[in-house]
Parts: sequence; C-alpha cells; structure tokens
Amino acid sequence: MAGEPPILYWEDLNVGDEFWSPARTMTETDLVWFCSWTGDWLPIHSDEEFAKQSEFGRRIFHGQAGYAVATGLVSRSGLHNGAIVVLEATLRYKKPLFVGDTIRVRSVVQNKRETKKPDRGIVWYEVSIVNQHDEVITDGPWTFLVRRRPAS
Repeated sequence: MAGEPPILYWEDLNVGDEFWSPARTMTETDLVWFCSWTGDWLPIHSDEEFAKQSEFGRRIFHGQAGYAVATGLVSRSGLHNGAIVVLEATLRYKKPLFVGDTIRVRSVVQNKRETKKPDRGIVWYEVSIVNQHDEVITDGPWTFLVRRRPAS
C-alpha cells in the first residue's frame, strides 16, 4: 500500500536502534470511548468532580488506553510491518495520561536472537510512551516475534 513504511525484518534491527512513532493527541472522545468499550466507568476516569478531589486534580485515562494507542503508533512507525506477534509487553505506569496530552512512542532495540525456525527471530525493545513535555508516562520491555528476510 502506498505510503506505508517499509518492512523491517529481523536482520534490519540492531541493538541500540531507536525508533520514534508519530504523535497523537488524546481526546475527550477517546476517554469516553474507552470507558464505553471496556465498561470501566470508575470515577477517576468518568467523574470530573470526583477526579478534581484526587491527587491528579482531573480525570485520567486508563493505563491500558495509553498502551492500546501506543501499539497503533508503533505500527505507524514501521516496527510492526515485520512483526508476526507481540510475545510479551510489560507496562510500568510513571505518570498519568490526561485528555489533551499528545503522546508518541520511543522504541529502542535491547536484544535479539534467532529462533529454531529460520523464517523468524525475537526482538526485545525498551518502549516508552512520552507526552508533549518529554515526560515518560509508561515504559517497559516489549518482545516481538519478527519475520526474517526471505531467501532470494
């Protein structure tokens, strides 16, 4: 498809490689949609008056909402084009995500190894979801099963 980033195969990725996703601003609609979709209407997400009295001072997004949007942003950076599946993702929540925050995702290759199957390998990334103030909101290791370059 025109405009898609090229496929990044296992062989294209090296320890230390850093990738940044495009940015996306989180909206009120996103928050309400996620509450509706998950059925999680806890007051910290859905009740502004309740949230004003919290340590955050306003409503916050669900941590999993940030992760869900981050996976889409990572795919837009081209990293998912060669991925077969995410094997594991660990999330460490550092700061709240608010309506109006603009996030992007930084992925750094930490390690990689071949598998028994010659058409795939494993890549470990350290992934950070970063807001418009360059503050890390969520981070943690993500592990991908990645296609290897086809033999000519």
